[in-house]
Amino acid sequence: MNRGIAYIIISGIAFLIVNLIVKVLSVGIPGSEDLQFQKYPIHELVLARSIVSFALSFYALKRRGLPILGNNRKWLFMRGISGTFALTLFFYTIQNLPLAIASTVQYLAPVFTILFAVLLSGEIIKKHQWIFIFSALAGVILISSPNFLSDNLAKININWLLIGVLSASFSGLAYSSIVKLKNTENPLNVVLYFPMIAMPIMFVWCLFDFVMPTGSEWLLLIVMGVFTQIAQLFLTKGLMSEETSIIAPFQYLGAIYAALAGYLIFDESLSIIVYIGIVLILAGVVFNTISAKK
Repeated sequence: MNRGIAYIIISGIAFLIVNLIVKVLSVGIPGSEDLQFQKYPIHELVLARSIVSFALSFYALKRRGLPILGNNRKWLFMRGISGTFALTLFFYTIQNLPLAIASTVQYLAPVFTILFAVLLSGEIIKKHQWIFIFSALAGVILISSPNFLSDNLAKININWLLIGVLSASFSGLAYSSIVKLKNTENPLNVVLYFPMIAMPIMFVWCLFDFVMPTGSEWLLLIVMGVFTQIAQLFLTKGLMSEETSIIAPFQYLGAIYAALAGYLIFDESLSIIVYIGIVLILAGVVFNTISAKK
């Protein structure tokens, strides 16, 4: 197997594990009496993930003798603050939407990356790219359509769906910031600013409703942080080792993982209309990525 593709597949599995832990610790596992945990507020989960990620990144930078705060601090801060908003909102959508939908809507981030590139760098969007962008947006509309078509179809909370879109827009801004930093910063500095900014914000937030972990919950929180680091590392390696047009389709296997996990673990069944919407989003994003690269 192509090494870049293997990196992307590993990254997708690692992200799935993180998302599953977030779902389990925020809503629990339906029908399971043996695997019941305390319900954690989302900002505490973000704090736990950030502490582990910060520790690993800080240690790696110190070990390599690299400057901790990097060079272009303006865009590093932009990447950190936009990433913090994106992750927090995404975790909320995991808590309040079916896993497949929350994960798929997050894949709209590349669409927003293109739009931000137009605003920040003056890039031009080609006519056929607009077709793919509207395909992805049509998918979002289809996902929300069961709310209007029939009372017999599973309904999706539109407010949380829109928050998912907002999360994707912040992710797009974060990716645009990374593009600005690729020639001046080590990837570890880019990763470090994310938890470095998130930690103080989430710490203050947690003062109001902190839940003390017990027993195996400590392990789950640590595993969540470690797999976040693994996912980011292998995603970065994949993007650096292979052409985007080759690995992009495999990056979106994560939506399939999420749909299967949601159905098998959380008993999340979706209507055929919603699945068509998911396919439209993924198709729009994948073909847009490939066509933009060409």
